[in-house]
Amino acid sequence: MAEVVLPNDANPLGNLLGGRLMHLIDIAGALAAHRHSHSHVVTASIDHIDFRRPVHIGDLLILKRHFDVFSNPNTDTVVRALDPEAVVVYGLPLEICVRHVVEGWLARRPHTRLFVVTDAVKAVRYEMGEHALRDWGDEGVRLVKAEEIVSEGTLGTWLEPA
Repeated sequence: MAEVVLPNDANPLGNLLGGRLMHLIDIAGALAAHRHSHSHVVTASIDHIDFRRPVHIGDLLILKRHFDVFSNPNTDTVVRALDPEAVVVYGLPLEICVRHVVEGWLARRPHTRLFVVTDAVKAVRYEMGEHALRDWGDEGVRLVKAEEIVSEGTLGTWLEPA
């Protein structure tokens, strides 16, 4: 679901109204819940919401129903066609979106070498992120720094047979 922030959605400072953002979140959640339950749904409560950064007039908001790239039925087909030797993963937030990518790859393509760029990921909950990195390291995911990935020829050397 995508929405452009219009002047009617903003306060005098040009920032999206918090209530409007909550409304959009509620709609995206209802669409996802209806899709999975095949029945009518309502929002019973929201425990907490933090507005960390302003959204400005003209900004494009993209509200996703899924954190997992593998929820798209076309992903497996594309992955099979590409058949990559290695996948480099980075992004935010580590314990949600990055987790779905890493664990999705491990489940579907265990022979693919996975690299998580530790200085290009960040967890919302630090402890959960550290726990995930430890677990992935134990499962054979290579934890690397961005400098290691961008150094000329580094990834190629990692892919050479041992």
